[in-house]
Amino acid sequence: MNDILYTVHVDGTDKKFKKGTTYQEIARTYQQEYQHDIVLVFVDGRLQELFKTLETDCELKFVTTADPLGYKSYRRSMSLMLVKAIYDVAEHKNIDKVRIHYSVSRGYYCTIEGNIDLTQEFLDRVESRMRAMVEMDLPIRKKSVHTDDAIAMFGQHGMHDKERLFHYRRVSRVNIYSLNEFEDYYYGYMVPSAGYLKYFKLYLYDEGFVIQMPVMNEPEAVPPFEPQNHLFRVLQESTKWGDIQGIETVGDLNDKITKSDVNELVLVQEALQEEKIAQIAEQIKERSDVRFVLIAGPSSSSKTTFSHRLSVQLRANGLCPYPIAVDNYFKEREETPRDENGEFDFEGLGAVDVELFNLQLQELLEGKEVVIPEFNFVTGHKEYKRRPKKLKENEVLVIEGIHCLNPELTRKLPDENKFKIYISALTQLNIDEHNRIPTTDGRLIRRIVRDARTRGTSAKETIRMWPAVRKGEERNIFPYQEEADVMFNSALIYELAVLKPYVEAQLFGIERDCPEYLEAKRLLKFLDYFVGIGSENVPANSLLREFIGGGCFHV
Repeated sequence: MNDILYTVHVDGTDKKFKKGTTYQEIARTYQQEYQHDIVLVFVDGRLQELFKTLETDCELKFVTTADPLGYKSYRRSMSLMLVKAIYDVAEHKNIDKVRIHYSVSRGYYCTIEGNIDLTQEFLDRVESRMRAMVEMDLPIRKKSVHTDDAIAMFGQHGMHDKERLFHYRRVSRVNIYSLNEFEDYYYGYMVPSAGYLKYFKLYLYDEGFVIQMPVMNEPEAVPPFEPQNHLFRVLQESTKWGDIQGIETVGDLNDKITKSDVNELVLVQEALQEEKIAQIAEQIKERSDVRFVLIAGPSSSSKTTFSHRLSVQLRANGLCPYPIAVDNYFKEREETPRDENGEFDFEGLGAVDVELFNLQLQELLEGKEVVIPEFNFVTGHKEYKRRPKKLKENEVLVIEGIHCLNPELTRKLPDENKFKIYISALTQLNIDEHNRIPTTDGRLIRRIVRDARTRGTSAKETIRMWPAVRKGEERNIFPYQEEADVMFNSALIYELAVLKPYVEAQLFGIERDCPEYLEAKRLLKFLDYFVGIGSENVPANSLLREFIGGGCFHV
């Protein structure tokens, strides 16, 4: 039976392999043709893990660690090996829980709770254990168990976050991964063995540590650890607030939704954001020399609604805010630079008339009248139809744009007149202790909902454009986030439960044969963890209204 041969088609060539050969074995015969490690495979268009076996003639497309899917599987598998190594070094009886929190630098910030003295010596032992597992090439195995059995198993292991999570799963079976005797649940596919996980470094940081990993375009190099202290403090504050409310994970949130007053949960979170906005307005007022409030952040961070709410709070503090959009200072279309594909590059700073922007703001600062342009996106030209503007004594310009934290945008303006705000939806909630919710997932879901409502854009199109959006953010926004005077987290701990019913229908509309289907399927599986709630309790001035509609601001 095992002598049956099947034809495998890869990159225009055919080879024959025995029935039952693993895709990992097949991948090894092609590995030399690939620059980076093969970790997953598409079999006739369907993504598979490499432990699966050949059962018919098929076409294969290999996925490496330099591909988004392979890169995510690498980081996910690294989390399993890390948790396993910590338990090996510390012994199970000393640990209450290991928590993988959020991205810091190019890795994950983690903490250990229990009778553990987290020292460099302990961390060195953990790293040595991880490297030993890599050297032994320990296999990562997968099995499917009934959901009830998974709940019982995780209860026995003391992983009560996973126990709560699966109480709300509607599927009948759960995939469990294991490394030696250690069993855990992970959201998504894994690499075949620890031998693939060669590139990492552990660093003590704050009350925990960071596991630093490669970036996707250089998957064999671990970059130096660069603390992002400003961003870290905001993330840490949000996590501590969730812990105080008893909401560390999705299972905790589902408990609150099903067993408590949802309206109270919403109002408490909204009150927290209201307090933060009031504090920012107070800081601006206390700096009497501030005339320019500069707001920047990545896509779907609620920049527009935040600007409105901050303006209301500034008025309450006796200041007079005047909004200015950097987009109105775009260069004339014929002067706009083009990218490597010959397309207009509207994301780069080169698309902005920086000289005019600085000149007009300087003149306003000097008490002169200026006519602020309004960019006509149809004609591709600036128009000067507004009434002349003169800056009043108690007036501040509230300026919003992706380049607002880039010093080059305001290079001719005195620093003492600037107040810089970075805003992003920094998801503090995790699926469970070992499975994080990437901030980018929350923002993508927000954008799918908003684009469908306000622009008539399909989820398929939004997903297709998302990598380009992310590339622009990496180039134009994230390098300058530590320049901010203040960081504001616009994520709401309850928001994915509200967004779920809005986005699911959009995602289900993506056909199986579309390149965007895999991402849609992943997001649908992710949303299945949440108990959905209605939007009737969301206040009219909530940042979430920018996406679901029904808000009191015209955005």
